[in-house]
Amino acid sequence: MCARYKLRRGLDIPLKGKAHMITDPPVVSAVHALKPTDFKHIVPKLLVREGDALKAGSPVFCDKNRPEIRFTSPVSGTVQSIVRGEKRRLEAIEILSDGKNEFLKFSAEAPETMSAQKIRELLLESGCWPYIIRRPYGITAHPQETPKAVFISCFDSAPLAPDLDYVFADREESLKMGLRVLERLCQGNIHLGLSDKTSPHSVFRRLQGIVHTFSGPHPAGNPGIQIHHVSPIGKDHVVWTLTPGGLAVIGELFLKGIYDTTGIIAVTGPSLHRTGYIPCRQGIRMNALTGFPYDKDREVRIVSGNPLTGDNVGPDGFLGFHHGQITFLPEGHARELLGWARPLRLHKFSAARTYISYLAPLLGKTGRFSLNTNTNGGARAFVLTEGYQKVLPADIFVSFLIKAVLAKDIDKMEQFGIYEMIPEDLALCEFICPSKIEIQDILQQGIDLMIKEMQ
Repeated sequence: MCARYKLRRGLDIPLKGKAHMITDPPVVSAVHALKPTDFKHIVPKLLVREGDALKAGSPVFCDKNRPEIRFTSPVSGTVQSIVRGEKRRLEAIEILSDGKNEFLKFSAEAPETMSAQKIRELLLESGCWPYIIRRPYGITAHPQETPKAVFISCFDSAPLAPDLDYVFADREESLKMGLRVLERLCQGNIHLGLSDKTSPHSVFRRLQGIVHTFSGPHPAGNPGIQIHHVSPIGKDHVVWTLTPGGLAVIGELFLKGIYDTTGIIAVTGPSLHRTGYIPCRQGIRMNALTGFPYDKDREVRIVSGNPLTGDNVGPDGFLGFHHGQITFLPEGHARELLGWARPLRLHKFSAARTYISYLAPLLGKTGRFSLNTNTNGGARAFVLTEGYQKVLPADIFVSFLIKAVLAKDIDKMEQFGIYEMIPEDLALCEFICPSKIEIQDILQQGIDLMIKEMQ
């Protein structure tokens, strides 16, 4: 079964710094981190102390409300420090790697010989369960629920996103095993989202599932947009999503009986002198990326994730749990006099076609911009605009949804589609917003309110 969807709305930001198809030697980080802040609506309960010895797969913390959900170490070593923030909020557990790569062994079998309950228990025990994200709300899946479908987007359309055909070219066996595992949990409802540009020789073309092909600009690769067009969800419908990276980790668990988070990460951004791909383990420290120099005389923002939705972590920060990309962006603090009134500027990108530079993307790779983090103004009156609908290929009235969140009107939030959207789906709306409204943060506040009130 194969369906095709042509999405006309959206926006591909022509940003410089896409990763070259070159894989560097594996990056070895002395310290790795597991961050509870990477997981929405998890109340962490520590299971280790400083100085404890760990193997890859050893439990580090669990969810206090659902202790069966465990979060496990990506490497073997010792707990170096437990980092807390304001009000003793647990922010990170830093693990000093011993370089031995010792794994905790799990009793995995062929998924067809295991019951669905046994598979769930193994995923929870090993730390693989947090890779499964629940919609609505974009939170870690509830172990007791059975979804109506599982969606896996096999391409990433975000700015400077890694080429997943290249990243997973040698991981066919792991991906196929991961699908066999999910088939036991949600029989006959595994949906694969492919791009119309996916190579005929891609590993994703050889996977079994209900295949949907999407064409169009970003956010065509977002699972939320694909779900909206294929199988819309509501209050009483639960859908799971996974990244191909999470699927491969689950496959490795059932192939080898170990929790192995090794993957290939894209190192991107206009601030770098060179870009590329690196094999590494989850949670590496950014200062371990010594093979990707940038100009130290200029202020640079190091982002774990893509430029639209990633986290600003800095050189001493760590790669996020769900991220397969690192981005280096130039900071922007300067202000320009009458900048909006100078339409001939070729070095400025405008989604609203304010400048003649909007023609630059027609030039292909040469029509790219070294965009910085300057928002070119602060928050102002929130006005109705058609701009949001031009970059969101979904039947959602963004302005009304955001105003309903600001008003804390749950009924209106439900009517305007809060069950279908998570912050990453509205990232482009924030990028082009003329009012400079932090739409992603506001939507997350609405989701937090919904979870609180619906419990």
